[in-house]
Amino acid sequence: MARKPVAWTGAILLFLEALGIAFVNWILGRVADNQNMSLAGIDPQAISAGAWIMGGVTALYLILCGVVLLRMALRDRGPGLPGWILLITCAVMHGILGALAVGLVGWDAFAFMMVVLGLIVFSLMMYEREGDAPAAPQDQAPPAPPVPPAPAANGGPSPA
Repeated sequence: MARKPVAWTGAILLFLEALGIAFVNWILGRVADNQNMSLAGIDPQAISAGAWIMGGVTALYLILCGVVLLRMALRDRGPGLPGWILLITCAVMHGILGALAVGLVGWDAFAFMMVVLGLIVFSLMMYEREGDAPAAPQDQAPPAPPVPPAPAANGGPSPA
């Protein structure tokens, strides 16, 4: 089945994306610090610290999402409710960032975001959420209702 390789690929791409986000935010923080850039009078050190913190938080979030996908691939079972919610928010984030990436970065970034979005959504659709009861088998017929007693042939009361 294709769901294990898809979950593996999604996890690897999320780990690579986490490294890329952390690296880009580290560079942005260094540039803001070295150039003494200020935005509306904000201290340049605050801008660089904000870029570093945001890059770290986003990278940790993406790594956590990648760990959930990796765990799905290793166990061949879906995540529990917290993992399910985490992957849904990650998919939504990739959809929004993909739409923004077209205008800000280009079509290559959009294509990458859509590939990751597709891998996450495919993984969510192919795995059942852990803890969900499996569906009842369709082969088993429901039990037949009890049959009422037949009336007596002579018209009198039927023996009980």
